[in-house]
Amino acid sequence: MAKTILAVDDSSSLRQMVAFSLKAAGYNVLEAVDGMDGLEKAKLQGVDLVLTDQNMPRMDGLSLIKTLRTLPNYAKTPILMLTTESSDEMKAKGRAAGANGWLVKPFDPQRLIEVVKKVIG
Repeated sequence: MAKTILAVDDSSSLRQMVAFSLKAAGYNVLEAVDGMDGLEKAKLQGVDLVLTDQNMPRMDGLSLIKTLRTLPNYAKTPILMLTTESSDEMKAKGRAAGANGWLVKPFDPQRLIEVVKKVIG
């Protein structure tokens, strides 16, 4: 059975590119338009991996990660940040919030697939 990935980003074009790349590699993809939408979708359906942007309206990526980590189903679920933020300080905040990895936009679709395969198979 295919693994399911929740892609959370307020940019529709980026979500489409992520979804296209992941679906082509055999994954199911759920899309969310911001952190609140992502949280609601994560509560409705369990996913194998969360891929989130940082800078979004209503709820940013770090807040989403912190909130997901309080839910029993997401205590150990891999979460990757996919963002333009690349400072060491922001990466440290991501790790502290519970992020398992960091990818910087613009991203290489092949690199995204490699990282996802490494994290969830």
